[in-house]
Order: sequence, then structure tokens, then C-alpha cells
Amino acid sequence: MKTIYSPVFSGSGVVVLHQSLSSLIDDYQLDIFSSKWQFAPFVLPFISKPDNCDVIHTIPDYAPYFYRPGVKLVVTFHNYVLDSYMLKNSSMLQRIHYKTDLRWNILKSLEIADVVTAVSQATAELIKRDLDYDADIKVINNGVDTSIYNPAKHIENCHRVKVFFSGNLSARKGAPLLPFIADKLKENITIYYTSGLNKKSQLPGHPRLECLGMINNKDMASLYRTMDILLLPSIREGMNLSILEAMASGLPVITSNCSSMPEQIIDGDGGYLCEPGDVEEFAEKINYLADRPDKRVSMGSYNKNRVIDNFSIKTMVQGYKSLFNAL
Repeated sequence: MKTIYSPVFSGSGVVVLHQSLSSLIDDYQLDIFSSKWQFAPFVLPFISKPDNCDVIHTIPDYAPYFYRPGVKLVVTFHNYVLDSYMLKNSSMLQRIHYKTDLRWNILKSLEIADVVTAVSQATAELIKRDLDYDADIKVINNGVDTSIYNPAKHIENCHRVKVFFSGNLSARKGAPLLPFIADKLKENITIYYTSGLNKKSQLPGHPRLECLGMINNKDMASLYRTMDILLLPSIREGMNLSILEAMASGLPVITSNCSSMPEQIIDGDGGYLCEPGDVEEFAEKINYLADRPDKRVSMGSYNKNRVIDNFSIKTMVQGYKSLFNAL
């Protein structure tokens, strides 16, 4: 196995995945930078330490700053946000960032990378289409550890139904829709949501919304086991880890019918795919499952088996191992 140097930034699910690779691949050296350095990327070549490595594995957003001549470069797209659809759903500052420095960085990364990977087929196809990129993009799906994320041993037949939203409270994740969805839920249903990476972030008060604050990653597995349904009304995901973790934990998932979500959730078998932004449909599906505990259990069991067959951490790690060895 070659020596791999992996510089990434704190503050996103990218760290979780690269930590998995670091713990399961020999000579995979993870280097986590504070997210503040993203505002001064010109410093990165001087503070990164890719010495004596054979391969650099990082994200395309900042790969040009970590690149070293003579060292193989692997860039992994965990998501893609430069297209016109995302521009319409972004703030002014985000649009400026997407159209200028981020676009240049990604185009340069595609030019200098020895291998380009993406975490889902939807992401790979979007990159090719939006950037007119005709070279190969290898798809390696994200994976989760099913020995850590697993269903509750005893299913409580409780009248109270707990719906879980996990992620940053951003427009991309669909967080602003939560109060409007909650308005249409039955009184025995509560949406529990995390504040993502910002413990001070919170939605407006609502009788059927409860903020859990910022949850440590090591506590997530036990939290899933207390929930009944995962809700993610996101409009763009590379391949969402929360969905995979919830699936492995035996939960049905209600999410948007767009981007990579249809690669994860089989509509009607493991949950429901709703029209993006359709508050009525999201609420309808939640209310439907809330009244049917047996349906929730059967969908959760289906999802658990689907993760084992298609999205295990073992399969993901083997994909990267094979790629690194081939270099």
C-alpha cells in the first residue's frame, strides 16, 4: 500500500468519511485543517505536510493548493454546487464564491488530478454535464459501519412519533421548510432537529419542533435508535451520510426526489421520495407512516439490508484501496 496524505477541512461530513479511511487503510495520513483556512487558501501550500507521500487524496475545492509535482493526486467530489439550479438556491455571497474562486479551483483540480472520484452516480453525471467534462469519474459510494449503526433491539409501540432531521440548518438541506411541515403534522408527532455544526443555530419556536443542539458524532448511533423516521427535505446531496446512518439504524426515510437521494432510498420500499420543496407531500408521508408502526419497521428492515448490500464501509474502503494500489 502506498502512503496517502489526505488534507481536509473541519466542519463537514467529509471529515467523517476520511476518518474512516484513515482508521481502516494503512499509511493513510489524515490532516484536518481548521475551516478558517478556506478563507486564506494561499497559505495552504506552506502549512500542509505532504512530504514523502505517494498519493494526495483531497477535495477538488482546494486541491490545487495541496498539489505537489511528482505526487499522484486523487480528488473526490463529495458534492457539486456550481450549476445554475444551485445558484438560484444560494445566497449572494455563495453565488459570488461559486462563480469565481471555487469554480477556478474545481476546474484546475480536474486538470491536474490523476484520478477523479465522486460519491454518487448523480454527482458524477452532474459534473460531466455542467462542466462539459469528458474524462472518467470513478464512483465510490459512501459507506457506514453497520456494527455501530444498527436498529434498536426493542421497538416501542409508543403513541408519540419522533421524526429526526440531522444536518446544518441551511436552505440546501431544506431546514427552512421544517416549521411549515410541522404545521401540518398530527399532534402526536414531533420533529427533533440538530443544529448541525453551529450549536447556537435554531429554528423559530414551534410546538412540534424540538432542537437537540449540536450532537457529537460518537452519540449519533444511539440517537438514531430513539427515532422513528428520518426526514431530509434537501435539494442537493452528494450522498448523504445521515440517510445511510438512518437506514443502517433501521429507520424509514422521507426525502426529496432529486440528486443522489433516489440512489439511496427506494420509493415505497425504504421510505418515500417527495417533490423537492413540497411541504404538503412531506407532511402527508410523515402522517401516513406515523399511523403505521408495522410499515415503519418493514421499511427500516429493508433499508438495513440495503445498506449491508450496497453501502457498507467495507465496500467503500475496498474501493479506495483498489484505486490507490492501481496508482
